[in-house]
Amino acid sequence: QVQLVESGGGLVQPGGSLRLSCAASGFTFSIYSMTWYRQAPGKERELVAGITTDGYTKNYADSVKGRFTISRDNAKNTVYLRMTSLEPEDTAVYYCNAHRVGWPRNNYWGQGTQVTVSS
Repeated sequence: QVQLVESGGGLVQPGGSLRLSCAASGFTFSIYSMTWYRQAPGKERELVAGITTDGYTKNYADSVKGRFTISRDNAKNTVYLRMTSLEPEDTAVYYCNAHRVGWPRNNYWGQGTQVTVSS
């Protein structure tokens, strides 16, 4: 059974920090690229950060560059998103996605974790 389970969300003050985790199971994690997305109410889903299978290449949305850091631990089947200097505009449900470039081109999603940045 394929599972992606996000955790670490919650309510934080502006300027605060959170670390999100996404634990994967039921597939070979090390051959999947991992991506964090977020979606705020009434807005389209937005790519936040991505990382290749070996962690060598990372990419970030311009809005989070310098504040967010994506990483992965293939031994633990987990991808992380460290978020610092959080702003109210970061409030959203954060989802992790696993994508296989090779065959079969599987694409898996977690259920999301809520991040709320408010005073």
